[in-house]
Amino acid sequence: MLPTLRQLQYLKLLAEHRSFSRAAEAAHVTQPTLSAGVQELEKILGAPVVDRSRSGVILTAAGEAAAARGAAILAEAEDLVQAARGAGQPLAGRFRLGVIPTVAPFLLPRALPVLRTRFPKLKLYLREDLTGRLLAALRSGALDAALVALPYDMSGLEWADIGEDELLAAFPANHPLTAEARVPPAKLEGEDLILLEDGHCLREHALAACGLPSRRPEAEAPFAATSLPTLVQMVGSGLGVSFLPAMAVEAGLADAAQVVVRPLAADHPARQIVLAWRAGSARSAEGRLLAEVLKSGG
Repeated sequence: MLPTLRQLQYLKLLAEHRSFSRAAEAAHVTQPTLSAGVQELEKILGAPVVDRSRSGVILTAAGEAAAARGAAILAEAEDLVQAARGAGQPLAGRFRLGVIPTVAPFLLPRALPVLRTRFPKLKLYLREDLTGRLLAALRSGALDAALVALPYDMSGLEWADIGEDELLAAFPANHPLTAEARVPPAKLEGEDLILLEDGHCLREHALAACGLPSRRPEAEAPFAATSLPTLVQMVGSGLGVSFLPAMAVEAGLADAAQVVVRPLAADHPARQIVLAWRAGSARSAEGRLLAEVLKSGG
């Protein structure tokens, strides 16, 4: 006998909520029904998946392994359903797209109206988050595709190129380096460098593009910003210098602040924007189609 998709869903919800009552609520069943389903799953697997001897819900090692593999099976099953529903109708029905926050407000406004016109049956659900969390959700089946920037660990994923996004140096309006047509990265070494906080891939991309160390001492980097708009305001206030993606500058992010941007005199100071999906996903053709729309700029 094999586990049912319903039983695997119960285990997945238990892993997420760590509570029988909350998992049952998420599954829209009673707690006894969910508990019975988990017990039947344990009989099929021949091993306990939940440690009931402690307070709360703790998955056993077998339970954690089963939950991870079960999530992949559920993702494939959902792919099958969505592919069948959209057969002959590309980009129809629900499509869950993740986008990093340093791309979402600058690329999507141009593309979303075109997507709505060309694919009227598409129900696009957007999730904005950091790269690591988006790719974890993508691998687990919680997302259908994710718009991210490379380089990053893309194991288990396929992707289509959207385009390069040049990284520019950003200075307070009265900074001496604004006199440079192109700024050598070496001249930034002695500056107070303001970066996005840890977790934002743009932080590492900018440092790597300039050949700067990825972990600067606290004394050299006294400030960190939580978002690009905050970063721009900090630079405009004279707190330091930073890097901005060209797509953000072209969208007018720096226009309202006392900020001047200059190109970097470095080898290939850019990040690569891609649309990624799970390797072997039934929605890979739709991912490529969506990437074409995004690459064309809407």
